Amino acid sequence: MASTLPASMTYVEHGAGGPPDCMRLATCPLPTPGPDDVLIEVAYAGVNRPDVLQRAGSYPPPPGASPHLGLEVSGRIAATGERVTRWRVGDEVCALVPGGGYAQYCVTDASLCLPVPRGLTLLQAAALPETYFTVWTNVFERGRLVAGETFLVHGGSSGIGLTAIQLAHAFGARVFTTVGNAEKAQACIAAGAERAIDYHKEDFVAVTGELTDGRGVNVILDMVGGGYIERNLKALALEGRLVQIAFLEGSRVTIDTMPIMLKRLTFTGSTLRARSVEQKAAIADALREKVWPLLEAGRALPVIHSVLPLAEVRAAHELMESSRHIGKIMLKLGDD
Repeated sequence: MASTLPASMTYVEHGAGGPPDCMRLATCPLPTPGPDDVLIEVAYAGVNRPDVLQRAGSYPPPPGASPHLGLEVSGRIAATGERVTRWRVGDEVCALVPGGGYAQYCVTDASLCLPVPRGLTLLQAAALPETYFTVWTNVFERGRLVAGETFLVHGGSSGIGLTAIQLAHAFGARVFTTVGNAEKAQACIAAGAERAIDYHKEDFVAVTGELTDGRGVNVILDMVGGGYIERNLKALALEGRLVQIAFLEGSRVTIDTMPIMLKRLTFTGSTLRARSVEQKAAIADALREKVWPLLEAGRALPVIHSVLPLAEVRAAHELMESSRHIGKIMLKLGDD
């Protein structure tokens, strides 16, 4: 490591876990990059739902990952491992990290870094990795969404939801979403949704049926679970695909699975953090080829709700848990 680096850094400690007030700023030694890793001086870090779950004690990090919070960052390469040839000290990157992103410095495998898209700021770049990796692999790889198909995403005003709307629209799908109020509906329509369905007042199964002339939708991305699962199966078209990425209302349900047989449905899902470095690197390569050109053309840009200093991480998590936000919640750590 370069001699100009500090010996210690500030990071967010959450102890044994609990409510947002369990988090505090603490000091620890800088992490040391392995042979294939880079050390990033963090400018911004994204706040994501898995961070909230980990802080609460219900989403432990996989073996070997940093025990600290934070899964996506942007910043500058501060040091490189001996086998790293793709990046140099001083390069600006955004990166998917296995943990530890809520810190002045963090380590990740070099293959999980991407260049900051031309025309985007470090703030915008930090909002990309966790959300765009998740949407790409689940909607376009597992869900196999293609141009001309219909797509329903639940929770459209979240960071994941808005990203899914924008990318699905950009790649030629008809997009529908569910939302909780008129303000969120407006944001989703602006992002490319054809119809925003207020789940307090409308039945998304009935509405999507009408919008598709009774055929149903081809792909659904769901993070709700619970009672939505059986309704999702009803809303799907023949050969439809339901992709599950979270269970905000629970994963244990009793459902009628007959529609899976009768409509030849696929019910799948995935988590991102536990995947191998090689699998995540393949997603990074696909994003650079398929999505980075869109971003550099000014399309499908991340929607950022608020930016808070690291010292206000508690407020960031409280905002995430309130679901009042539209788009991404970001933490600022360094200079742009």
